[in-house]
Amino acid sequence: MKRIIYFIFIILLLTSCATVPVTGRRSLNLIPTETINSMSFQQYDEFISNNKLSADKDKQALVAKVGRNIQLAVERYFRMKGMSDQLKNYDWEFHLVENDEVNAWCMPGGKVVFYTGILPYTRDETGMAVVMGHEIAHAIAGHGNERMSQALIAQMGGMALSKALEEKPKETQALWMSAYGLGAQFGVLLPYSRLHESEADHLGLIFMAMAGYDPETAITFWERMSAAKGGKSIPEFMSTHPADETRIKNLTSLLPEARQYYKK
Repeated sequence: MKRIIYFIFIILLLTSCATVPVTGRRSLNLIPTETINSMSFQQYDEFISNNKLSADKDKQALVAKVGRNIQLAVERYFRMKGMSDQLKNYDWEFHLVENDEVNAWCMPGGKVVFYTGILPYTRDETGMAVVMGHEIAHAIAGHGNERMSQALIAQMGGMALSKALEEKPKETQALWMSAYGLGAQFGVLLPYSRLHESEADHLGLIFMAMAGYDPETAITFWERMSAAKGGKSIPEFMSTHPADETRIKNLTSLLPEARQYYKK
């Protein structure tokens, strides 16, 4: 019996792998994109309806502009690779929310939120593009799906999401909340692993370059964020990310690749 379960488990893993764009890493994605996006859209709508959007039209317009530029770069990259069908269920939105936290995030399907608290750190359009590219990269790479898939295997033995929702709705909802960091701090993503963070840096650098933003400014941005740690408190956006020196070193090593995609 154990051998049969093990065999089924291996088949499940082999047939549920996805390839992360740019890096080519194979990742576990048990949940259909349509399903995870549908759940994402519901949660996003709830967040937007329960939080105050910024009344600053210029800043909101800048968030939307940068988001749209990165979106177009992502779509162009997927067309180049013949993978446009992977984005067919995306419904992009970009909002600026009144919140002093230094944070930004992107849920599955292209649902983006920037908090006003991060604007003093992004400073300008290019700085915003660094953050926008990074956060969108998490969604494009399917990091949330991967985390929830791992949780389904660990806690529900690889049960299909549809079956889990039907038979264990409360437990499944808890998994979703855990995978995306929703709940008490609704909308704030839980810390990603170092692998996911580094991967998002990589994809984000490529996407911002394709959108016409100088990838070298990513180094400047993260150096600025690192300097912010000299104060009494660490910005929330930095507290869950890789060590500054490691991140900057990795990004620097990726610049030659990113420059190949960069056109002013």
